[in-house]
Amino acid sequence: MDVYATSAAQPWLTELYACAADSGVVLNVNAQSPEIYLRVGEPDVLVSGAYKIDEEEILIAANRENSVQNLTLAEVQDLFAQGNPSAQVWVYPSDADVQRVFDQLVMQWRSVSSFARVAVNVQNMSDALKSDPAAIGILPHHSVTNDLREVYSAGTVPVLAVTKSEAQGVVIDLISCLQNN
Repeated sequence: MDVYATSAAQPWLTELYACAADSGVVLNVNAQSPEIYLRVGEPDVLVSGAYKIDEEEILIAANRENSVQNLTLAEVQDLFAQGNPSAQVWVYPSDADVQRVFDQLVMQWRSVSSFARVAVNVQNMSDALKSDPAAIGILPHHSVTNDLREVYSAGTVPVLAVTKSEAQGVVIDLISCLQNN
C-alpha cells in the first residue's frame, strides 16, 4: 500500500509503519498517489476523506542564544513581514503544510519578508535554527529540541490522514490504529 507524509507529519509515519507491521501490511512511501497521506493542518480543498489522527502545536522557535523571547502575535507578524537586524527569519516553501498553517494563523495571509531564508523541510529548519544564533523559524512541537527556545505558539492544528476515497478495509484499520495510539 502506498503512503506518504509531509516532513511535519513524519512522527505519525513512524506510527503508521508500526500499525502496518502489527497488521502484516507492507507500506511503500510514494508521493504520487498514496492511499494514505499524512499532513499537518487542513488542506485548502478537500476532495476525499480526511481523518483526524492527532493534533500538533505549531511554534515559532529560536536558537537558545537568540535574544528574541516571548513574542506577541503582532511582534511575530512584524518580524516575519519586515525582518529584524538581530534575527534571521526562516520559513518553508509556500506549499508546505506547516507554512500554510503559519500563513493562515499567524500572518493571516500577509507576505513574509523577501529576506527570509527557506528551509526545504522540518529537519532542515531544525538544523538551521540550531546552527545559527540569530535564527528564528517555524517548527512543529514534535521537532523542538532542548537547544531551541519556543518564543510563540501559533496554535494547535489537526494531524490528518487523507485518503483518495472513503476509507475501507485495511486503510480504515490503519487509520483506526493511528487514532488509538
